[in-house]
Amino acid sequence: MTMSSATKPATRRAPMKALHVGSGDPVLLLHGFMLSPHCWEQVALRLSSHCEVYAPAFAGHWGADPADGWSTDVPALADRIEDQLDELGWRTCHIAGNSLGGWVGFELARRGRARTLTAIAPAGGWQSPSMAQIRIGLTFLALVPAVEIGKRLGAFAIDNPLVQRFALLALSKNASAVARNDVAAALTAALHCDVMIPMLLGGLRGPALADLSTLPTPVRLLMAEYDRIIPNRVYARRFLRELPDSADRILINGVGHVPMLEAPDRIATLIAEHIYASRTHLRAV
Repeated sequence: MTMSSATKPATRRAPMKALHVGSGDPVLLLHGFMLSPHCWEQVALRLSSHCEVYAPAFAGHWGADPADGWSTDVPALADRIEDQLDELGWRTCHIAGNSLGGWVGFELARRGRARTLTAIAPAGGWQSPSMAQIRIGLTFLALVPAVEIGKRLGAFAIDNPLVQRFALLALSKNASAVARNDVAAALTAALHCDVMIPMLLGGLRGPALADLSTLPTPVRLLMAEYDRIIPNRVYARRFLRELPDSADRILINGVGHVPMLEAPDRIATLIAEHIYASRTHLRAV
C-alpha cells in the first residue's frame, strides 16, 4: 500500500530488537539515527536468499536496550554492535549502513570487523569541531520540539497523512514509492528514540572519523541524489576526497536520504554486487 492509495491507518509495527533472516554470507545492516531495523525489512528479504542477514537496533533506539550514561557516541554504539557480532560468532561480516549506520560501519571497518562496507548516505563526513558538524547538530536539535509534540499526540501523529508527508520529504524523493507501513514505522521509531539528546551531545564531544585513506576494507560509497538531511555537496566531500581510489563512488539517482524505503531492489542489488565482487577478487588472488 502506498501513500496515494492508503485509506486507513497503517498496521502497527512491534518494536524489533533485531531482524535476523536467511543463510549464507554474513551481512550486517545498520540503520540511521532515530530509525530502527524496520527500514531494512525489504532489503533484508531480498538478500536473505543468499546471505544470513542481521539488522540490529542501535542502543537507545526503538526496540533496543537503553544506552549508557547521559551522552553517547559512535564508538559506544560500535562497542554494542561488536558484542552482538561476538554472540553470533561473526568475527567479520559484510556491512551496509545508512546515515549513522554508515558512520558506525566505518568504525567497525577500522576495527577489522568488515569484509566489505557499503556506506549509504553516510554521516560523519565532517571534522570535529567544524561548522558542518555544528550545522548537522542544529538540524536534529530543531526536531526536538516536534518529537515531543508527536509523543503526546501518539497514534494521531503517526497515522496523520500530513505528518507522514512531512517525514517523507526528509527521508525520500518519491513519497508514493514508500509503503505507508514503512513511514509509520519510521515515525514510531523517531518518537521512541530515547537517545536523541545523548547522541547529539555525544556527537559534539566525540571524535571525528579517523583518516579514511588507509582503510583496507573494500568500500562502496552510495550517495543519494536528493539527500535533504546531509546533502552531498557538503557532507560527501570528505568521503570523496579521502577514500582510496579503489573505493566505488556511486550516485543513486532519484532517491532521498533513506533509499531503502523507496528503492529496495536497487539498494539490495548494489549491496549484493559489492559482496560478490569481493568474493570474486579473493578467489582470483
